[in-house]
Formats: sequence, structure tokens, C-alpha cells
Amino acid sequence: MKRNLILGAILLFGVSISLTIGAVRTAAQGPAGNGAAAAAQDTSHSLNPMNWVKKDSKNSTDASGTRSDAEKKLTPSLQAQGVLAVSANATDACAPFPTLDLCLAVLHASHNLGIDFNCLRANVTGVLTSAEMSGCKAVDGDKAEALNKAIHQLKPDANAKQASKDAEQQAKDDLKGIGINR
Repeated sequence: MKRNLILGAILLFGVSISLTIGAVRTAAQGPAGNGAAAAAQDTSHSLNPMNWVKKDSKNSTDASGTRSDAEKKLTPSLQAQGVLAVSANATDACAPFPTLDLCLAVLHASHNLGIDFNCLRANVTGVLTSAEMSGCKAVDGDKAEALNKAIHQLKPDANAKQASKDAEQQAKDDLKGIGINR
């Protein structure tokens, strides 16, 4: 009798474990049946926090196409200010940057302080490009740094905090000039 009771408990435990594992596998596969494709693409209930943020495509410079348009509008103005070389364009200069406003701030800081743009870009983005980098001091292409830290590293005698603040304001002004408010 005791043996049957132990055997029954083990069997019950095994069945409950099997059902639990089966339920987890089924849930991991996603929805099935009619409307499964639509439910699988519905991100309104996503667990990814990046899907919770809605972007306003009208004012976003990071949306595909909008950023490119903004870069094209900014190129002549930046060239006229001397911030961007006449032979360069904002699209190529800003390619490794995650946001357009950061790129503009780096362009302005580079111009204002006389720091090589390629060196400052490499420090701020953590991305080494095919540009000449031999004249750069302490460029670490493995990790991105804040603009003020990158300025301090490349030009220690500059007031890096104020220089980055000024450059960020100039970047906002540039964006405002083409109708993008940040």
C-alpha cells in the first residue's frame, strides 16, 4: 500500500512537470490559429521597452528618410559657417552617430576648438572610420565617450564642459533653423 502511494506521488509529480514544460514551450512559440500573423506583429503588448516609445515622425530626425532630409538641408548651412568642409556633406559626416543633434554638436565643438573632427567623432561614437587617425591623441575606438570627456581628452586645456554646452546649443539652433525643435 505504501509502495503504491509513493509510486502515485512520483507519477503525479512527473505529469505536472511535463505539463508545465509543455505549457512553457507552447507560450514561447507565440500565437497560433486564425489571426496568428496579426497577433505576432502586434507590438502594443510587447515586453521590449523600445516598442513602448512612440516616435513622432514629423519632428523625429532619427526616422528613416527624415534624418537624411535634415542632413541634406543642413549641409549648405554648415559649409557656409565653415563647420563642414565644402567637399563634405552632413550625411557622410554624421553616418556613425546615433542622433543628428549629437553629430552637429561634435561638428561645432570641433570647429570652435580647432580639434580634428575625425578624432572627436571617433571618441564620441566609439567608431573608427577609414579617415586618417594618426594625428589623434588617445583615440579609443572600442567605447563611446560623452562629448565633454572626449573634448577634455583631446584638448585638456579647454573648458570642456562649457565647450560641449555651447556646441549642443549651436546644434539645437541648427535644427531649429530647418524647422526641427528639440
